[in-house]
Amino acid sequence: MTAAAPRPALARQTAPTRRVAWASMVGTSLESFDFYLFAYFSAFFVGPLFFDPLGQFGATSAAFLTIALAFVVRPIGAVIFGYMGDRLGRRATLLWTVALMGVATGLIGLLPTYAQAGWLGAVLLIVLRIVQGLSLGGEWGGSILIATENSGPAKRAFYAAVPQLGSPVGSILSATVFIVLTAVLPAEQIAAWGWRIPFLLAIPLLLVSLYLRWSITETPVFESVVAEGRRDRVPFLTMFAKRPGAMAIAIGAALLGIGSYSLMNTYTVNYGVEQLGFSVQDLLVATTVGGLLQLVTIPLFGAWASRVGSANVVVWGALGTLLITFPMYFLLQFATFPILVATMLVGGILPTMAWAALGGLMNDLFPDAFRYSALSFAYALAATISGFVPYLTLTLGEATGYAWWHPGVILALMSVITLFSAWVASRRHAEPELATDPGAGAEPEFAIQSANV
Repeated sequence: MTAAAPRPALARQTAPTRRVAWASMVGTSLESFDFYLFAYFSAFFVGPLFFDPLGQFGATSAAFLTIALAFVVRPIGAVIFGYMGDRLGRRATLLWTVALMGVATGLIGLLPTYAQAGWLGAVLLIVLRIVQGLSLGGEWGGSILIATENSGPAKRAFYAAVPQLGSPVGSILSATVFIVLTAVLPAEQIAAWGWRIPFLLAIPLLLVSLYLRWSITETPVFESVVAEGRRDRVPFLTMFAKRPGAMAIAIGAALLGIGSYSLMNTYTVNYGVEQLGFSVQDLLVATTVGGLLQLVTIPLFGAWASRVGSANVVVWGALGTLLITFPMYFLLQFATFPILVATMLVGGILPTMAWAALGGLMNDLFPDAFRYSALSFAYALAATISGFVPYLTLTLGEATGYAWWHPGVILALMSVITLFSAWVASRRHAEPELATDPGAGAEPEFAIQSANV
């Protein structure tokens, strides 16, 4: 009879999964909004406002370095919040990550500029960017787990894709705020006070996110881990000791989904303006349309992953990206605006397959006792590597005289790494959903257990 003790947790598989998924998606949207918002404004206002004495080039460089700083500290945040997620719980940790991100973003909107307080504002800005980076390091893994560990096996891959909607939602919201603000206010007023408004908007968004995450309960998977006394004391070390191969697979599988965004939305925009002669407005419209399309394709790819397996969807996404990479960049040389939009859409849809199914793939690679740490660190490390993609592509472009194929080399390389990693993942057995349920594989089993409790 003692073996039946964990069954109440299993029964809670019938909890309102959609509400949990919404809570995870809204939280990742806030995190993405805050993170992308700073990237937009750093190019225009952060340098002059906080680093003015360094001169135009020095101030711009310092602003971009504050972006890079948040990427560098993400693995540290993954270790910290991964530990909390595996020891204290998924829900409690996600409350911390979203609160830190929202508060840090709001405080940026209250910082004194160099003209008001000298270097104090710049120092505080760097501190807040570190907080943002740490927070983001623990957000993604927890959002995936809060969605997947509250769903049954049959739909787990679909719900793993729902938090992935946060990235395009956050990107679209931050771009919209930037466009509206620059359309309504002249540059002088934005520099004087208007730049604070978008950052202060994070506070009401934070309250909504906190309410949604406070209203959900802990996952039955983590409750089972606690009930059975299986919490790992040092999950960061255990994941490398017990699953070193899975860690390598997870990092490689994440590379295309994250790195393609850096390439398409950062480097390709700059390349299109500087080398191909497109207008900034044309490229922003093309990338925004791509982001809107992701709102449709991510759930569709998640549903497909539920039928054929997450790793297989990542494989097809990586293979498709590899096949269209060089033709896409070749056509870009001669593109009119409609062809530009079509090229950006095709170039966005296929990597999105790898992105949408990534959470499900990584969830299946690791046991529940250190799953939060493993997902968070693997994703954060892949994101840190991807942060250098624009620079590497620029360096290759300079070395080749900006030959039409140079961005394709980087995208193809990421595609090959992700393709191989996902193929290896597809040949591995998924980790059991619960240690007490090693054969978890069908919804009816959970329904019967729920009825018997």
